[in-house]
Amino acid sequence: MADASFAGAPDDPRLKGLDKPGEDPAQDDGWSWMAPGLRRGRLRVRTLLAQRWLWVVGQTAVLLVAGLGLKLHVPWALCFTLIALSAWLNVLLGLASSGQRLARDGEATAQIAFDILQLSGLLYLTGGALNPFSLLLIAPVTLSAATLPARYAIGLGALAIASSIVLAIFHMPLPTLEGAPLHYTPSPLMLGIIVTARIIGIILTAAYAWQAASESARMELALNVTETVLAREQRLSALGALAAAAAHELGTPLATISVVSREMARNAVSEEIREDAELLIGQAARCREILARLTEMPEAKDAVHERMSLVQLVQDVIEPHLVHGIRVEAVVNGPAGDTAPDVWRRPEIIHAMTSIVENAVDFARSEVIVIARFDARYVVIEARDDGPGFSPEVLAKLGEPYVTTRPGAEGSRTGHIGMGLGFFIAKTLLERTGATVDFRNGRRGGAVVSARWPRPALEAPGYIGV
Repeated sequence: MADASFAGAPDDPRLKGLDKPGEDPAQDDGWSWMAPGLRRGRLRVRTLLAQRWLWVVGQTAVLLVAGLGLKLHVPWALCFTLIALSAWLNVLLGLASSGQRLARDGEATAQIAFDILQLSGLLYLTGGALNPFSLLLIAPVTLSAATLPARYAIGLGALAIASSIVLAIFHMPLPTLEGAPLHYTPSPLMLGIIVTARIIGIILTAAYAWQAASESARMELALNVTETVLAREQRLSALGALAAAAAHELGTPLATISVVSREMARNAVSEEIREDAELLIGQAARCREILARLTEMPEAKDAVHERMSLVQLVQDVIEPHLVHGIRVEAVVNGPAGDTAPDVWRRPEIIHAMTSIVENAVDFARSEVIVIARFDARYVVIEARDDGPGFSPEVLAKLGEPYVTTRPGAEGSRTGHIGMGLGFFIAKTLLERTGATVDFRNGRRGGAVVSARWPRPALEAPGYIGV
């Protein structure tokens, strides 16, 4: 079990075509430039308009406080012209398009670039780099890093950095009380340090926003795939319930058909009628055989079929992997004299543990052991293999989506191609049932993955038949 690419990830259409040689997953349509197949968050036009209205209101308030409250000498006409330009742009955009529409990448980039230039114009009129509000140039760059593809976000970051540098060289005087001259002018070295600090702030804040947005997108897609897996397992369980119910309901009419057919064959007045009656008897017997197979592993949602023994659970987990040339065994241990408890039949537990065992089979040298332990407080199911174990770099990242070193299908016993989602899916499904999942390397080598439940969360209460 040398990596985290467990089986179980479905053929989600969002993941198809991402592993083809020579294909660039970071396309121009907004796909993440960090992880293939991940869609970055996109902005609605209404969101851009709302944020610009906040800029308009905030800038107006600051100018009024500075000019009327603090009595600073502010170039009112030019400043309010720039603010009015933002307001008119918002009005025109609001009339021209639906606010619910998603903004195209180029459109969003143009609007954010306008915001950077408009803010830079205000800063030019009010002291340039010496104005403490020049720090606000970080905001639009952060927004672009969180929502736009690489080249757009980098371009807007470069625009903000260029604006910071230009504002350090070219700007009007910083407003002072009653128009008095500025008594302190920083040295070129100090001004360079201030601008450099702001540039570093723009870069680091944008990088932080990009990383957080990328991780959020990765987790969202992985959770969506997990939901798909769980829904599929639940549909299969429901299909089993339907089959069991159908088998139960069809048993009585088939028995009636058999009895009537035998009577027809016994009292047939001609050979042709007797042959037809015998055909009915044979087909009815065949139907009963089919229904018997359907009811061998019933999934019906009733007090009997919703439960299974702990022994049966681990047998169901290892059964699909007994054909790969690796010895796979199940062991159930508990306190002396205690009987293994019955547990709820949970498709997510069976799917997750089956995926974990499949991964162990792929990396085992000769054997995989599935151990179920129980006591008065806990039930633990543990999969052990005698393979190379988890590598340190994989062990540090287990539990995250898209972590894999699994070989292709030609190098895998089970034929599974890892996408790095399987263990994430298995871990998420098990944790939803109340399990604590642990993964480590065994003291004698090999990998160990275990799931531990409080016994009341997994145990089915005693059933009394009527």
